[in-house]
This record gives sequence, structure tokens and C-alpha cells, in this order.
Amino acid sequence: MAENSILCSASSLILSLFTLFSCLFGHGNSIEQLAGYNTFTISSFKYPETQIRPFDMRYIRVDLPPWFSSMSIALKSSVNLDIQSVEKVPKSALPMICFREGSLPLPDVSNTSLGELVALSNSSFEGTQVLQNSEQCYPVPRNMTMKLTNEQISARVLYFGLFNGVGPTRTQSKMIVRGPSYSFAANISVEGCITSSMQGQYCNQTVELLSCGLSRNNSGNGSASGFFNQSMLSCRNNFETSCLGDEEMKIYTLEILRVAEFLTISAENVRLRPVNNSGNSSGIDLMCFVRYGAMPSATLHDFSGNLNKSPLVINSPKVGQWYISILALNLSKETGGSQSNVSKVCYSLELQELECPLGKAGPNCLSERYMLQTVLRKDSTPFESYFLPYGEKVMSDAANFLLEPLSSNYSFGGLDTWTYFILDIPHGAAGGNLHIRLTADRKLNYEIYVRNGGLPSLVNWDYYYVNKTSNSHGSMFFALYSSSEEKADFYILYVSEGTWNIALRNLNSTDGTSNRQTTMSVSLERCPKRCSYHGDCKSALDASGLTSYSFCACDRTHGGFDCSIEIVSHQGHIWQSIALIASNAAAVLPAFWALRQKAFAEWVIYTSSGISSGLYHACDVGTWCALSFGVLQFFDFWLSFLAVVSTFVYLTTIGEVYKRAIHTVVAILTALMAITKATRPSNVILVMAIGALALLVGWLIEFSTKYRSLSFSMDLCLNSLERRRIREWVNSLVKTVMKRFRWGFLLAGFIALAMAAISRDLENSQNYWIWHSVWHVTIYTSSFFFLCSKVITINSGNGRPTDANYQLTRQDSLSRG
Repeated sequence: MAENSILCSASSLILSLFTLFSCLFGHGNSIEQLAGYNTFTISSFKYPETQIRPFDMRYIRVDLPPWFSSMSIALKSSVNLDIQSVEKVPKSALPMICFREGSLPLPDVSNTSLGELVALSNSSFEGTQVLQNSEQCYPVPRNMTMKLTNEQISARVLYFGLFNGVGPTRTQSKMIVRGPSYSFAANISVEGCITSSMQGQYCNQTVELLSCGLSRNNSGNGSASGFFNQSMLSCRNNFETSCLGDEEMKIYTLEILRVAEFLTISAENVRLRPVNNSGNSSGIDLMCFVRYGAMPSATLHDFSGNLNKSPLVINSPKVGQWYISILALNLSKETGGSQSNVSKVCYSLELQELECPLGKAGPNCLSERYMLQTVLRKDSTPFESYFLPYGEKVMSDAANFLLEPLSSNYSFGGLDTWTYFILDIPHGAAGGNLHIRLTADRKLNYEIYVRNGGLPSLVNWDYYYVNKTSNSHGSMFFALYSSSEEKADFYILYVSEGTWNIALRNLNSTDGTSNRQTTMSVSLERCPKRCSYHGDCKSALDASGLTSYSFCACDRTHGGFDCSIEIVSHQGHIWQSIALIASNAAAVLPAFWALRQKAFAEWVIYTSSGISSGLYHACDVGTWCALSFGVLQFFDFWLSFLAVVSTFVYLTTIGEVYKRAIHTVVAILTALMAITKATRPSNVILVMAIGALALLVGWLIEFSTKYRSLSFSMDLCLNSLERRRIREWVNSLVKTVMKRFRWGFLLAGFIALAMAAISRDLENSQNYWIWHSVWHVTIYTSSFFFLCSKVITINSGNGRPTDANYQLTRQDSLSRG
């Protein structure tokens, strides 16, 4: 164990060398020594303006090394919400920003109410010590500038995510996605201290690195100290004695490299200086504040105690960097309110770290501890793997293993035994889910305790499972599935990177079931429970490209982070399917009238449009797909566009040659629109514009054909005869237009078209099936009314259009003659 002292010194040397080379070569231009602060820029990222559509999300990863001093975030967004109007916005449409240490935030699984949301500021992270197993979410501000120091957040990986709506419906597949989008741009920079001995927000606080060495190695059946099979690592300050004045503080740092049973901090040889003072050192408070990964203070720490009263014991400390601050109090009180004869209290700081040998853990290091080996799955997404113990006791190639050959034989206190398993979640795999499952052939006799970074116990764990009613089910990132008396099955969602420890507590029962068999399975999976077989597992990268994460894209009827929440019932799904499919029967109306008028081209278009729309929506709601979804979507939108424009063309009275030409051009244009971006909202306006243009072109052709004989010279404009001819022509044109349409049907067509526009405007993700069904009925009905509004004309040979009633009267007169 002597290598621990070498490793501690080596880590400090490597850090100093890294800082030196960074200053000389890597970051020579970015070193900032403003106002005497010994800081330099570790990293700086600028995220360009990015749009987040409804129900979409973005993740950003920020690495905070142990020597970082502060992190600055400048965020600018297009969101315009104040804290008073937040409560009026449903969570499914609320832009939110969430923070979490170690892994990605997932607000869909939290129970944060809108009333708990407050404005984001620097003070939002005061006292934040639970970001690892929870998260903090806030409404996205319009402008935000925030600086977080190493006294507020730990030196590790910090993730923050931006969401445009949260809740179960975020992952639900939707037939239409409409709603406000917002954009954001961000600048994130991390500042660090040039020297490892100076830390703090401004790198102006001296931090002393404790030197460690092996003090004793106890083995055998026992020892006077009461420790068995253990290695004691002793650490002390470099100088034998440290002295502090009243309310002065000194900071130390210690790096724990291996899993330890406990860490004891004590102050030896506490005395007043000068020696000839009359005060009593026993009345002085020598406060000790300890914090993992961040600078401690009197108001922000993980552990605390008065070392002048008793040592501070930390059970199962986490592996990593620890910071210890010593604060001297009540010096003036011990000297009668005067410090003339005393100015310092001196002490020797000593730390003892108890470590077990490899393969051992628990009280007295008598429990078994196994390192789990990562086995990558074949033909799977990145980081998807399962874990098996090293050693000859596990001979199977399966993804699970028997527990009984691995269980500890030692019973602590005659009550139970503990067995420990250690696994490592690699860098960049924080977007995965840790799946732990135990299955027994009879009642399960194990309790499960899981912890990140340190050994778990009955009083110190991140997640636990005792039975299906006593577990971490209320925790934010704990998901329990199909557990029973014989089975424990749960996920730790978006598990943090680093070392994880699993402790199994085997309850010593007296039911005579010593021959029981229990199978354990530990795996890292991309999506929990394979999205409950109601969706697809998708993978993506965060904005930095350093972390791979997965999420479920659920079907039309389910939602939630694992697609386990039924949003639309089976009966409701049936009604939605019937409404969206059957409403296309309204296409029969314009198709019937076109067929009656022998307008075969329009009849084919309306009939095909109704059929293709019905098939597309049958596939869209998940009922049945006759062809691929992309093909059905193209045909639905293309034929719908073509049907609208054909209605305009039908209202003209040009010849079939011109109609075929217009139909060909329109078919090409609408096909391009449908194949490029069919669901674009502006397509509706564009199709109406194309239809109006086709109608105008048809009228111009008709005008130039039937009234080409009307001509006059510009120099005869003042001739009264010519002016009379113009008036007669205008009056004739107006009468022709008035006789061209049945205005009652035309008005009904515009009313139906207005209803279609209103129903389309009312569509959203929740009521889409209602209003889009109304859209089908109204848009086809409006086409029917427009077709009926046209008066059928027959050319009489003299260029004058006459309606059908006139032709019947003329034929009757000729027959009589």
C-alpha cells in the first residue's frame, strides 16, 4: 500500500506539469491575470443559435476538472415568459432548462410542479448538494448571465438540457407537431487555477495537499486495534503544526484513490500560542468542514464536526478529491475577551484511511468484493453491454450468473452477510440505463443497495431495493418493473459515469432453503425495458459530441420516458382511426359531381385523393400500412394539392387542350412541393395561390379567345361610338360573369372553405384527430359547392356563351318550327 503515497505525490506533480505546459503552449494566449487572479481558461465553447421545436430537446456537457475555479454561462433565447405567466403555460409547452451533475437530466420523470419553478440565478445553486441523484429545472430565461464557482458545484461533469415541453406526451409519436418553437445561443467558459496549491473562485485561497503513507498492515486473526486484514493509510499536513487565529480558516485536500471503509479526521496536540498564555485550549472550537469535490465552508459542506471535542469519522467515503477546511472559533472567549496574550491556536491534522485488500470489503474486510467485467453486446448500439464477475467461479457465457457461489460466508453479528460488486460506467456513456435484476427459484432473500463512488450500506446509499413496497421508487431516476417476491427488476436511469458499487445483503433465514438458486443480471442498456415494446429506441449525441444518449420514440397511444404510459386508450384509438379515415368519404361529393358532368380528369383526382388520404391516415394512426409511410404521405399531400388546384381550373371554360397543359404544369409543381417538405404550413397558402393563378390564366385564355374581335385604336378613344362599344363590352362581360356562376353555391363554397381554414388553425397535437377530420369534410364539401356553382355552357357558334336553360329553350323553339 506504500504506492498510495507515491500516487498522491505523482498526481500533484502531473497536475503541475500539465498546468505549466498549458500555460506555455496550449493556453498561452488565454491566461487571464486580471486583478491579480491566477486563472486561465480551461475551455470555452460557443453554441450557435439553435432552434428547438415543440417536444424537442438539446443536451450540453461541461467538464469541470479538479482545478477549475468557476464556470460562466451566457444564454440568450427567444423565450418571452416572466415568472408570473409561467403558471399559465402547461408543462407540455413550457420551455425549461435543467441541470444535473454526473449525468443527463430527465424532467419527464420528475414531479416538479409549476408552482415550484422559480427564476434562474446564481443563488439557485446555493446549497446544491444533491444534483447527482436529482436535478434542478427552471423556465428558460430570455437573457441569462450566470457564474458558478467551485464553492457551489463539484468538480465533475455538469450537464444541462433545454426542453420545449416536458411530460409523458413529449415522447409520444404525433400525427402533427404544431406549437411555438424557440431558439437559443450560449457561451460557456470554464476558468481554472494555474497552480494546484491555490484554489477558490479567484484562485486566492491556499490549499495544502496532505501527504499520505502506509502506517500499518494488519492481518491474521486479530490485532490490538481491532482491525483485521486491513491497511491503514495515514495522512497529515506537510508541516507538523498549523496555527490559526480567531475565525481564521485553513483548507486541505486529499485524493482517495481506492474504495475505503472509513476516513477519520482528528486534530492532535491542540494548544495555544504563545505557550505562556493563561487560556484553556479545551474550550476552543476547532471546526472541521468536509466536502466531496468542492470547496467547503461553514454554510456549505457534506460533513462537519468539532475536532477539539472528538474526531470526525466518514464512513465509506467516495473515491475522488476531498476538501477539508479547519476553522478556529472562540479564541477570545477563552482569554477573557482579550487576545493580547494569545493570537493562535495550533494543531496537527491527522487523517486515517482504512482500506481493504483486493477482493474484500465490508466490516473487518471479511465480505467478498468482485470486480465486474464489461462484455459488449454484439450488433448493438454504443456502450450497450452486460457485466460478469472475474474469476473461475463464473464459467458461463450468458449475460447472468449465479449468486450463491459468490456470496460471502462471513456473517456480521450473526444476522446477515454482504457481497459487493464493482462496475465502471465509461466516459461518454451517461446516457445509458443501468439494469439490475435478481431472480430466485423461491422467495428472494437479498436486499440491494447501490451507490456511486463509494461502498453502500444500510445508512449510506443512492438507490436501494428491499421488496416491491420498500425501495427507491420515489427517487427521480429509479424505475421499478415487474418485481415480486421471487424477482427484483429495476433501472437506474441515465446512470452517471464512474465507479458504481452494488451491495447485496443476504438475510440469514431459518426456512431451510440453503439450496436456493438466485440469478443476477447487471447490464447497461440504451432504453429501459426496450421502450415497453410500444416504441423505438433512438440514439443521439449531446451538443459537444462527447456523450451518447438514448431515448424512446413511442407510438401514437403511449408516452413517458419508457413508453409505459397509455395516453390514448384502445377505444379512443379506434374512434380516432374511424374519424380520420371515414371523414375522407366526403371526397365522394366532388367526385360524384365531376363524374356526372363527365369531367373525368377531376373525377379521377378527387377519387384518388380521398382513397390516398384514407390509406395515409390508416397508417399514420398505426392501424394498417398498405405502403411505406413516406410513399403514402407523398400521395396524400400531392393529390390533395392537385385536387384544390383542379377545382380552380374546373371553374374556367377553356378548351381541353389548355386544361391538359395547366394540369400538367400544376402536377409537376405540386409533386415538387409534396416530395420536398409536404407538411410545411406555408404550402396551404402556396397551393391556393397556384390555384388562383391557374384560374386567372384560364380566364385570360378565354378572354383572348372569345373577345379578340374587340379592338380599337388609341387615337379614336375620344370617339363617342368607340366609347359606347367599350361600355357595351364591359356590361356584356359583367352579365357573362353573373350568369357564369350559381351564386348560392359559390357562397356556400366560400363558407365551407372558411370553416376548413378555421379547423386547420385549431389543430394541435392533442385535438388533431377531431379538427383534421372536420378539415376533410369541409375541404371536400367546399370543392363540391364550387363545382356546383359553375353554370354549364355550350358554345353557340357566334362566340356568345349561353347557359343550359337557354339551350333547352332554343332547341324547343327549333323543334316547333
